[in-house]
This record gives sequence, structure tokens and C-alpha cells, in this order.
Amino acid sequence: MSDTEGDSAAEGNAAYGKKSFKRSKSHFSDRVTADGRDGWPVEAGRYRLVVSRACPWASRAVISRRLLGLEEALPMAITDPIQDDRSWRFTLDPGGLDPVLGIRYLAEAYEAREPGHPGGVSVPAVVDVPSGRLVTNDYQQLTLDLATEWRDLHREGAPDLYPEALRDEIDEVAAGVYEDVNNGVYRAGFATGQKEYAAACEGVFGRLELLSQRLARRRYLVGDTITEADIRLFTTLVRFDAVYHGHFKCNRHKLTEDQVLWAYARDLYQTPGFGDTVDFDHIKRHYYQVHEGINPTRIVPLGPDLSGWLTSHGREELGGRPFGDGSPPGPVPEGEEVPPAGRP
Repeated sequence: MSDTEGDSAAEGNAAYGKKSFKRSKSHFSDRVTADGRDGWPVEAGRYRLVVSRACPWASRAVISRRLLGLEEALPMAITDPIQDDRSWRFTLDPGGLDPVLGIRYLAEAYEAREPGHPGGVSVPAVVDVPSGRLVTNDYQQLTLDLATEWRDLHREGAPDLYPEALRDEIDEVAAGVYEDVNNGVYRAGFATGQKEYAAACEGVFGRLELLSQRLARRRYLVGDTITEADIRLFTTLVRFDAVYHGHFKCNRHKLTEDQVLWAYARDLYQTPGFGDTVDFDHIKRHYYQVHEGINPTRIVPLGPDLSGWLTSHGREELGGRPFGDGSPPGPVPEGEEVPPAGRP
């Protein structure tokens, strides 16, 4: 989300782990819709999606955008995984400026929208290019709108990530994933007391056990194709052994030690649109170097071995069709490539 973590961002990186975790609600919840009812109509090239490849909440939008073929319609800006106390910055770009928005910090788009706004600076963020103003940082709604409101701009063969007939089940499954897994790892990692940590950690692994049981008999979480529910679970699973197991003390067992979830995660990683958006270098450097309250030395571990992400998973035996009646996305656009797992 924000820097991934809500309120602590306003106090600087050393604040992480110094107070109980609380996920901030999105302060800017306008929607970009087909009918423009919030004043922001869907329009190719008008908006810029600002993300960090380190952030699981932003990674949802990156995956959805790629699966749906919205790369040209919704250009993307990628921030430096290492924040300073002003949060996300464009130091990966020449001169430290986003080449389209002309700003050094995402915070400038927030200030253009609402000077002195409360809360932190979060990704994913959609910015209106003509005005330079933030439109939304509602990470929960954004991907749903990409799947539905942006439909006229989807590529030919784009999957239906939020099929109407399955929405209630997708929402139910995603709610449990959000509470206990997506959010639960943060409650464990930023806990300030043993009981608080233990409760969060129990919740994480209790939910993972239920998900493992569910996925033992089906290839995807809901229906027989990839949906929004799979995207939301994947962005936590792909970070689990690299950061959450050690850095956030979610160490009852590793992802690789759960035969079902490890195979499921590899299946998605090897599906175009998932693994080709994952940058393990950005992920590891962000968590270990930004969360100074948890890791004051800022040392980034050498492990884990990432080559396993490319090994056979055998999930095809469960059936299912990743893209339904559609097709995989095309090649990764120039400038958006990431190193494959196991390679620098």
C-alpha cells in the first residue's frame, strides 16, 4: 500500500515495528469509470499508474494491467524500492524525475490533489497526467475497476478476472485472504508484543492451511480460470520465503514446505502476466532496507534460492484453463522487463 504499511510512513522508516500495525484506509477513493461518474472517465493515455515492484498491493495492479493488456492505455511509472522519509521517489528515472509527470516524489501528486492531506503516500496510485493530480490510491477497488470499467480498452483475448457469476465467491475468498494473509503478515511483522505477534502469526498459518486444503482439489481459488482472488493471494505468496518468513517472523514453515501452495504459486509464477512482473531484488531491498525499526542494520539476506520458481509444478493435472476462452498476454513491453527468478 503506502510504503506498504499505512500510518508509520509519516514518521519515517525507523518507526516501523515501534507501534502496533494498523492498515490505513485509502484516503482518495475516486474511481476511474466508463461513465466518468466521479469526474474521471476511462480514457487511453490520460492517466499514469504509479507503482513499486516491491509492494504487494501495487503488484496486484501491475499483474492485472498486464493480463488485461492495458500497457498502452495506462502507462506505468516504477518507483525506487528504497524510500526516504518522503516515501516513494522516482530516482530510477534520469535526473530523478518521472519523465511524464515531471515530479521527484509521488507525494507531489498527492499535494496537488489535496495540500496537507492526512495519511501517508501510497502505491498503487493513479495520477491524472494533464493536471498532475492524484486520482485514487484505493488499492482494493483499483484492480476491480481495471477488470470491469476498463473493459473497452482490454486486449483481444483478455481474461475475465472478475466474472459476474462468481463475484460473491471471489469477494468471500479474497476477504479471508486479505484479513489473515495479505494483512496478517504485516500484523505479525510489526507486532510490538508477544501475544499480538502470536495471534497474527496463528491467523496467517491457519488461513494458509485452509487455502492449501482448498487448492489441493482445484487449480485456482474460484472457478476454473485465474481470477482476482488468485492475484491477491499470489502477491503475498511470492514474497513469503524471501521476506515474510524471516523479516516478519512468519516462520512456522516456509512456502516451499507446503506442497500444495508451493506448486500453486509456481504455477502462477510461470503463467505469463505473473512471474514476468516480479522483481525479487526490489522486493528484498525494500523490506530489509526500509524497515529500519525491524532491521536496523539494513543488511539484505543472500537467500533464499529462487531457482525453484521455475521448476515443474504438475498443477495441469487438476484441469482448469488459465485464461478461460482468452489467451496469454504478449511479450513484456520494452522497459518493463524484470530478471527471471534465480538470475541477477
